[in-house]
Amino acid sequence: MKQLEQIKGIPVLPLRDIVVFPYMVVPLFVGRDKSIRALEYAMNSDKKIVLCAQKNSKIDQPEKEDIYSIGVVSEILQFLKMPDGSVKVLIEGLSRIRILEYLNNNNFFQVNGEEIKTGIEKTTDVEALMRSCIDQFEEYVKLNRKLPSEIVNSVSNIEEPDKLVDVISAHIILKIEDKQKILEMDNVKNALQAISTFLESEIEILNIEKKIRGQIKNRMEKTQREYYLTEQLKAIQKELGQEDERLIEIEEFHEKIASANMPKDVNEKALKELKRLEKMPPMAAESTVIRNYLDWLISLPWAHETKDKLDINEAEKILNEDHYGLEKPKERILEFLAVRKLVEKMKGPILCFVGPPGVGKTSLARSIARSMGREFVRISLGGVRDEAEIRGHRRTYIGAMPGRIIQCIKRAKSKNPVFLLDEIDKMSMDFRGDPSAAMLEVLDPEINSAFNDHYLEVDFDLSKVMFVTTANVIPAIPIPLRDRMEIIEIPGYTEEEKIKIAEKFLFPKQLVMHGLKEENLILENNVIKLIIRHYTREAGVRNLERELATICRKVAKDVVSGNGKKQVKVNEKNLDGFLGPFKFLHMEKEKKDEVGVSTGLAWTEVGGEILATETAIMKGKGKLTLTGKLGDVMQESAQTALSYIRSCAKKLNINDEVFQKYDIHVHVPEGAIPKDGPSAGITMAVSIASALSEKPVRKDVAMTGEITLRGKVLPIGGLKEKILAAHRVGIKEVIIPKQNSKDIIDIPKNVLEDLKVNLVESMEEVFAIVFK
Repeated sequence: MKQLEQIKGIPVLPLRDIVVFPYMVVPLFVGRDKSIRALEYAMNSDKKIVLCAQKNSKIDQPEKEDIYSIGVVSEILQFLKMPDGSVKVLIEGLSRIRILEYLNNNNFFQVNGEEIKTGIEKTTDVEALMRSCIDQFEEYVKLNRKLPSEIVNSVSNIEEPDKLVDVISAHIILKIEDKQKILEMDNVKNALQAISTFLESEIEILNIEKKIRGQIKNRMEKTQREYYLTEQLKAIQKELGQEDERLIEIEEFHEKIASANMPKDVNEKALKELKRLEKMPPMAAESTVIRNYLDWLISLPWAHETKDKLDINEAEKILNEDHYGLEKPKERILEFLAVRKLVEKMKGPILCFVGPPGVGKTSLARSIARSMGREFVRISLGGVRDEAEIRGHRRTYIGAMPGRIIQCIKRAKSKNPVFLLDEIDKMSMDFRGDPSAAMLEVLDPEINSAFNDHYLEVDFDLSKVMFVTTANVIPAIPIPLRDRMEIIEIPGYTEEEKIKIAEKFLFPKQLVMHGLKEENLILENNVIKLIIRHYTREAGVRNLERELATICRKVAKDVVSGNGKKQVKVNEKNLDGFLGPFKFLHMEKEKKDEVGVSTGLAWTEVGGEILATETAIMKGKGKLTLTGKLGDVMQESAQTALSYIRSCAKKLNINDEVFQKYDIHVHVPEGAIPKDGPSAGITMAVSIASALSEKPVRKDVAMTGEITLRGKVLPIGGLKEKILAAHRVGIKEVIIPKQNSKDIIDIPKNVLEDLKVNLVESMEEVFAIVFK
């Protein structure tokens, strides 16, 4: 090896993932600042630069210790600056160089070195090695589809041993370290031997690949191209010790199961099913079933739960923002948060909001979730008849899925959401099972920590879920479920509450939904009250919101029609122009004291009503006639009232002959509407007693209560709605059973200020009040 002259002050370009040899022309993209400055320096001098490989390609800013000491002096053929600031260059390798020292240059690497020129006498051994390398390279090119066949001709014509080493080394696929070893070899003969060894190894690998392709091709039919490609990939991966797609899928399942934080028994079940999948033929029908099953297990939030916001003041603020009134439910929610703050582990309560439609049961549950910072999910149980809807189907069935409880838990992505079970009183049963029985396991706080879905076949902990249920009427809730729930009744809103809700929530919401501004629509005094009284008959506010929406639509039409109306005022006089004539006329109190007419109070699903009861006496044989579409309970109340009146006829100055010579007809008006319930006893008794004794009944007194044959007054339900109905029509005095005194606390204070409430225990007290 003959050394040439010294080379001084030549710039160096460190390379990543490539070793450049002499006679090699290579395009490079350069982005590092130091490297770009080195190229610019070279371009401004003699276009010569040293190309050296980095020892570690991952180092972005290499130091001189990170660069190999032997590289290649190269000439820059093309230099092009790119728009992003990088540089594209075309460089040709010229000769080897050994770096002797690095100059003190902070802008780029600059070195002194000595150029090395390789040369060797072309002996018989060297000639043989050259021919062997050329033959091996030719075979290598034939087997390797990545190299063009034309390269063989150019290599075959090379006469110089050192040039042959450089050209072949530049084209064969070797590791950076192996190529650098060849570049650094001082002896050309040794370099040829090393290349021959590398080529022999690569040819052997390529022959194995060719053999694999040939074996698969012999087994493949012409119409099975897709199958061929799959099998070829499998065979290649098998030879190279790699995993096929199926094994990759199995490994992915392993990783997902490991990261799912499942309980120990569930983890064992998942791994057992995965083992079955691993042994199962890929085209087996059951493999899809197992994949779906594993996907469900992996996707459930076994350990993930949201952190409760336990700020009582903030929660109270949110509840008041979302709802007006509903003091009892709000108080209960705040109590739960307070206890939750003091006790870390607490079994979730099951709240049941019972009330008529439209009173805000569902939206209240959503507000609970917002105030606690929990996820919210809801399922409607109305019409659910199949037990599998709750517990899921067995995996043996085609299309089997988990029940709706587990589906919602997956959707919540949390194991402690607020879970609303809507319309729990609407569940029914048939030959497919009783879903209410399945709900026992869901709602019982003692056992729902191990809820077992038929599809999952493993237990899931529901104890941290806060279940909230809704129902319209209590008797329709299955008794076993009712026993496990905390019932909170939402009986409906008073007229004053509805007005506040409309002003604070509904009307502003409808303005926004219809694109109106406050100045576009003005509701004058008493308009909302008229809408409530004469266009809706409900305990909630759903129809009230619809009527407000109707007004907003008509106003929106006027605003955009171009007729100049940019502001519309709605008052008592023009309200019917927006909503039409009155839809409902509430019963009014009697105008004068009358004989045989008493005013009762009734509960309906849409609130309270006053109900007149009329009794007429006519000649006959003592027959009792009841009309007004009365239910069985009210008919029995009438019979009981008559029997009581007969038993105390002397006290009421009633002649006994009346009961044999006269027929008694009791009628409750609005006969098309069915009426029933145990609260009309005293009303009927007063009406009958008045008719028989010919004493007028006070028109300003309304009453409710049931009686016994001895004249005892029994308690009733729905007191709040009944008293509100009396207050609405201007009644000044009401009679209620004494045992209902505990319910007076639910009556608004402003109503009690306008009404006198009489608590009675017997009919004698009632008669003393209603008869002057």
